[in-house]
Amino acid sequence: MTQTLTITRPDDWHLHLRDGAMLNAVLPETARHFGRAIIMPNLVPPVVTGAQAAAYRDRILAALPSGMSFDPLMVLYLTENTDPEDVAAAHASGLVTSVKLYPAGATTNSASGVQDFDKVRPVLDKMAEIGMPLCVHGEVTDPEIDIFDREAVFIDRVLDPIRRTTPGLRVVMEHITTKDGVDYVKSNPADLGATITTHHLIINRNHILVGGIKPHYYCLPVAKREEHRLALRAAATSGDARFFLGTDSAPHVDAAKESGCGCAGCFTATNTMPLLAHVFEEDGALDKLDAFASKNGPAFYRLPENPGTLTLTKQAEPVAFPKKITSGDGPVTVFDPGFPVYWTAQG
Repeated sequence: MTQTLTITRPDDWHLHLRDGAMLNAVLPETARHFGRAIIMPNLVPPVVTGAQAAAYRDRILAALPSGMSFDPLMVLYLTENTDPEDVAAAHASGLVTSVKLYPAGATTNSASGVQDFDKVRPVLDKMAEIGMPLCVHGEVTDPEIDIFDREAVFIDRVLDPIRRTTPGLRVVMEHITTKDGVDYVKSNPADLGATITTHHLIINRNHILVGGIKPHYYCLPVAKREEHRLALRAAATSGDARFFLGTDSAPHVDAAKESGCGCAGCFTATNTMPLLAHVFEEDGALDKLDAFASKNGPAFYRLPENPGTLTLTKQAEPVAFPKKITSGDGPVTVFDPGFPVYWTAQG
């Protein structure tokens, strides 16, 4: 028997679109279902000024296929040389929605990130003054810290001190992967939210390593123990307004993933909404999917909800999602959850 669920058109509050040929290939995969997305600025070179954000936005809109509607929400890459007044002007114009903090070396194209957090304090103070959110990649990069502990250490050493010294700063902990992250958000109700990815609701670290290395499950922050995955599931399906969808969909060509030093990132733009319907149904929380995917994010960012809807339909036979999409740079593997999915999505 067919089952349907109609929700407000969703948003993706953490998305990598890349540039050039890759942008052209992956943008339609997101615009098919999502009204808006927070666009990650870690290009080469990174998007650090309002002028660069405007130029990138123009390239995104030029790549949007005819008949599709999509609003890219632009983000500035925080460096130790970022000008607080440029940030404020870009935000006041409506061009830039937030600023992204990458600890230097934390993930793909993060070499220009922050090493000395005191040097960015004037920017953070200005952002607190104007109510502009800071998105953080929440991991320390100290080589002495185990990769599975880097999120918890970041909270203690970096994030909590930043928030204590910059009262009123609105922060999004992006792609949280641990119970520590969930608990920190829950214990700090003011000005703090968190995005959760699709793939971190589905995989734990065993999926990456057991039975051979699975490069298409490798991401940063890396998937953690099962107890952390379950904590993320509980947070996402709770309806708690502090948690919302940010896929961190991150395309890399297969040659870059399937190599001696494979790139980090899972490409989930194509099938995120059907996968979320599966997860939320499994947890008896289909009634909470609208909040997680469509309502909590706009509320945190102080934006209106999208007009329009997305209808999810459960069918009798498993859906055959594409295994790969083709880009001018090479093939990109679509995230495979490892189990049959019966949901489809139609805007």
